[in-house]
Formats: sequence, structure tokens, C-alpha cells
Amino acid sequence: MNLRSRTIPRWRHALYAMLAVAGAALFGAAGMAQDEAEAPARGAPPLAMVSTITGAIGPATARQVADAVASAEERRADVLILKIDTPGGLVTSTREIISSILESDVPVAGYVAPAGGHAASAGTYIIYATGIAAMAPGTNIGAATPVSIGGMPGLPSPGETPARDTPRDEDSSGAGDGEKPASAPKSNEDAMAAKATNDAVAHIRSLAELHGRNADWAEEAVREGASLSAREAVEQGVVEFIASDMGELLRLMHGREVVTAAGTRVLNTEGAALTEIEPGAMTKLLAILSNPNVAFILMLIGIYGLIFEFSNPGSIGPGVIGAISLLLGLYALNQLPLDYAGLALILLGLALMIAEAFTPSFGVVGLGGVVAFVLGGAMLIDSDQPEFQLSWGTIGGTAAVSVITLVLILGYAWRAQRKPVATGSEEMTGMEVEVLDWANGEGHVWAHSERWRARGPHSLAPGTMARVERLDGLTLILSDAPTVHE
Repeated sequence: MNLRSRTIPRWRHALYAMLAVAGAALFGAAGMAQDEAEAPARGAPPLAMVSTITGAIGPATARQVADAVASAEERRADVLILKIDTPGGLVTSTREIISSILESDVPVAGYVAPAGGHAASAGTYIIYATGIAAMAPGTNIGAATPVSIGGMPGLPSPGETPARDTPRDEDSSGAGDGEKPASAPKSNEDAMAAKATNDAVAHIRSLAELHGRNADWAEEAVREGASLSAREAVEQGVVEFIASDMGELLRLMHGREVVTAAGTRVLNTEGAALTEIEPGAMTKLLAILSNPNVAFILMLIGIYGLIFEFSNPGSIGPGVIGAISLLLGLYALNQLPLDYAGLALILLGLALMIAEAFTPSFGVVGLGGVVAFVLGGAMLIDSDQPEFQLSWGTIGGTAAVSVITLVLILGYAWRAQRKPVATGSEEMTGMEVEVLDWANGEGHVWAHSERWRARGPHSLAPGTMARVERLDGLTLILSDAPTVHE
């Protein structure tokens, strides 16, 4: 007993020692494997990711930049380069892009390219938001004056100096020497224009101060629509340098300090590997839907589909297509600067055209609907960018289709519903039939080119005409008719 009790603990100690050795070996092997896996990464060249922005800045562009920033952070890229060539775009989308850039942990560089490209209007704000800004030869930047559809009243045109207050004529005003001239009261439109301009100036100046760029010229670009060539932009401290291609851009950026959301970082871009970030499927779909012409047509298809479904319950197809199209159209319009007065006019126009189809008024109501529809289409998108405005071709074409569709097709469907029933017992009630044979109040009649059993007055005789009162199963119940068959 004593020998056995001393032997068991020794085996346990030996087992524990073996397990400890095995565990240490496993951890050591795992560490070596991790070191081997990280060794190629440490020896790999720096990573520079590129996202190309072309055309007008809109919801799709905002999503593209947000996705690019997320991808660059996920892959721990050394720099994200936004290659920009844009005429400008929507203010809301521009602010979303700037927020994505400023909140990025990865340094973001702005590069106006290719030669002949420009970073106008919204593009200027985006360039000022990036940590490093460069331009290709033959490009330009500026013209960042905020305007609304048709131009914002009260804002000076590019190159035009805002009017200053001038002293009033003493003879006409009666003001004595030393009196301050009174300024004319500003209209609401002028006040709104001044607020928009001052807000834009404060925004771009804050971006300039964040990265140590020329804030005075930025204000000039907003207030007076000033523009600069690539060389002038470098001379005036708007961008850091001119780069003819991506290789030169990476070489010139190397070693510069950049402010990011994670703090100041020194760029390591010498010989960096370039990776292009392609827009995702949702971004491409949003780019299509954010076209106001596409969104407008989808909305109309949705409205027409639902109207046809309500006019012909059970058809299913038009209702399903209409619901999907309407939701897509409304989603797309919600991404754009929508003028709700324009939307209300479009809906009013459609309602008036439907009323014309159901209750003809010799075109008065329908004509009013067309006018409201066209005016609403012209006002629907509140933007100065042609890419985000409804084309007159789309407005005119959809107005014509609406008139034809709603007046002719819906009018025909409505009149068809009001016609007498052409089948079933309801159709036979009241029709006249010819008596073929008759005895004791029953016999047979001829109706719809068929021989029917019938019951009715005893006075009926073969060859006479009778009127159907109702059906009792497959038997016609008759009454006397004044017409006699010759």
C-alpha cells in the first residue's frame, strides 16, 4: 500500500511535465509561424490606394469615398489618393466626402488629374480637405462660389466686386457732414445669399487652416469665383506641388507630415505599390439612380403601375412593378436636393390629368394638369449643376406620355367599366327572346342562338316575343313583351 501511494504521485508529476513541454513547443511553433507570416509583410513595399472621382459630385461619389476610406483603413494602406476631375456638385454630398476624409485614420491625398482636368466648385473644397494636395500640369482649381438653381441672388458673379455702400447725396437725403450713410435694407434673398456665402467661406477657411494652406485665396475663390492654374496654385500655397504622374506624386509625398484622425503621420510612399479601388455594385447602382432623369421616370412608372393596379384589381404585374419602381424612384430623389413645391406640382398635375380621364371636361382640367406637371418638373431638383437637373426633353416627353396614357388608356378603361355586363345572368336579364313552343306556362325559347327552357305567363304563344326577368338555374323566367315577332 505504501509503495503504491508513493508511485502514483510520481507518474502524475511526469505527466504534468510532459504536458508543459508540449504546450511550450506548441506556443513556440505558433510564434514562429506568425513571425514567418509577418516577415513577407514587413518586407513588402508601402501600399498606396487610388480612388478616381470623375464627373459631378453626388450621393454615389460620397458613398465611393466612404468605401475607399474604409477599404484603405482595413488594409492599413500608407496613403489613399483621390484622383479628382470634377466640375462641382451637391453641397450635401461634398460635406459627406469632407467628413469621410477628416475622419480617416489613413492619410488622404488629393490629386487633380489628368492634364486638362479641374477641381472646380465642390472639388476645391475636397482638395482643401485632403492632407496632401497636388495637381497635374494643365489642370486648374477654383470657382467655388455657392449658387442655387438659376443662380443665388445677391452673390457677385465671378470677377465682379460686391457693391459697397456709398454716401447718400446730401441734397436728397438732408444728412449733414459727419453722419454715417444708411445702408439699404437687405431683402430675404440677399440675406440668405449672404448666409450661404459666409458659411461656405468659414468652412473652406477652416480646412485651409487645418492643413496650412492659403485661406485668403480660398475665400476669394468662394466670394469671387477665382480660379488658378497648377503653377499658380503651387506659388500661392493652395497645393503642395505639381506631379505629372502617380510615380512622381508618390516620390514627392514621401517623408511629408500629414494630419489624420489618428494623429500626425509621416508618409512612407517611396516605391509604393499602387492599387486602384473600384466602386462597388451598390455605388454603381446609386450612380444610376441618382441621375434625376432616371429617378423621375422610375417614380412615374411606379405611379402609373399603381394606378393600373387599382383600376384593374388582380392584375398583380403592374402593381408589383409599380411598387418597386416607385420605391426606387423615391429613394433616388431623396438623395438629391428635392424641391417639395415642385414635387407637389407634379402630383397635382397627375391628379388633374387623371380627373380629366375619368370626368371629361373638354380639356380644361387636363390642360391645367399638364401645366402643373411641367412646372413641377422644372422645379423638382434644386441644384445649379446640369447633371442634377431634369432635362427639358425628359419633362416634355413624360408630360406627353402622361397625357396619352392617362387620358386615352384610363379613359377607355373607365368607359369599359361603365358598359353593361356582356356575360352571365346580369347580361340576360331584360333581353327579349323568341318563344319556340309553349303550353301551360312553360316551354322553350330561342336566346343567344341556343334553345332554353323557360317559364312564364300562360298567354305566351309560339312565335311571340317575351322578356327575361331573371334566371332560375338554367331556366329563364319570362314576362310579356310588347314586341311581336313577324
